[in-house]
Amino acid sequence: MPDADICFMDIKEILAENVRSYRNINNLSQEQLAEISGLHRTYIGSVERKERNVTLSTLIILRKALNTSVPKLLTRQGLKNEQG
Repeated sequence: MPDADICFMDIKEILAENVRSYRNINNLSQEQLAEISGLHRTYIGSVERKERNVTLSTLIILRKALNTSVPKLLTRQGLKNEQG
């Protein structure tokens, strides 16, 4: 079971990094992303600080607001491909 915990923590970290990076690529503040997505600004901040376990429905909301895909939000390669 330790491998599953490590994998989960890696995904949480990747998601946090990618949400912040895609938000910056789109020139959005946390408040602007919150307004677009319908999520609270403090929720966006807690995702970026790796404090939240995000549901599938929230992933879909974030991917729409950030103009990307769920797989790109959940992989390191996703952001690298986006940046060229």
